[in-house]
Amino acid sequence: MRQRVAFTLIEVLISIALLGIILPALYKSVTLLRDSNSHLFGYLLKAKDQAKSTKTLFLDIASSDGNLTLHKDEFDRLCMEKTNNSLYGLSQAKVCWMVLKQHKTLVRVEGIDFHLPVKEDEQVAVDAVMKGMNLFDIYWKGDKVLVLLQQKGKEPVSFMVQGITKPKPKKAKPKKPKGTKPFKRNRKPEEPHTAKTPSPDRKPSFAL
Repeated sequence: MRQRVAFTLIEVLISIALLGIILPALYKSVTLLRDSNSHLFGYLLKAKDQAKSTKTLFLDIASSDGNLTLHKDEFDRLCMEKTNNSLYGLSQAKVCWMVLKQHKTLVRVEGIDFHLPVKEDEQVAVDAVMKGMNLFDIYWKGDKVLVLLQQKGKEPVSFMVQGITKPKPKKAKPKKPKGTKPFKRNRKPEEPHTAKTPSPDRKPSFAL
């Protein structure tokens, strides 16, 4: 018998038809895999940002001098008057964490001895940390600070910082009352010293 060295027309048409069925399915699977990888990558980035934010907040509290100001509202506001955890190279900085009403964004404000709301002549750095906050509560009792935060559509995150004590107030030195002079004991005036003069009737005697 004579051996075939090529495909027939029917075989070629069947192969093309099979490729037309397989390739679209393969393309869809590749697209789904690519989308899932992009979603996973975005989730990992957000999780990394969340972990970085919680770590920064933890270090802000742990490095503070214990002089914390807590304002309770729909979202809590926490201020540390002095902390060594500065993101801008300050030796000591005042740091406040709060949630803005616009987009419910959690922000970190850093500066030196500023006020809230910030005045025009005060220089601060504001960093947007998280958006879509559903929860930002802080509880402080004794030497423990508990932080609870949650973004929309995500699981809540909580952590506790221990050993945070309020600084003891410095004892004020007693002030001396004005207009008073120190008490001095009255002394009797000393009598003037008078030298004794020999009487004129008595002559001086000399011993030989």
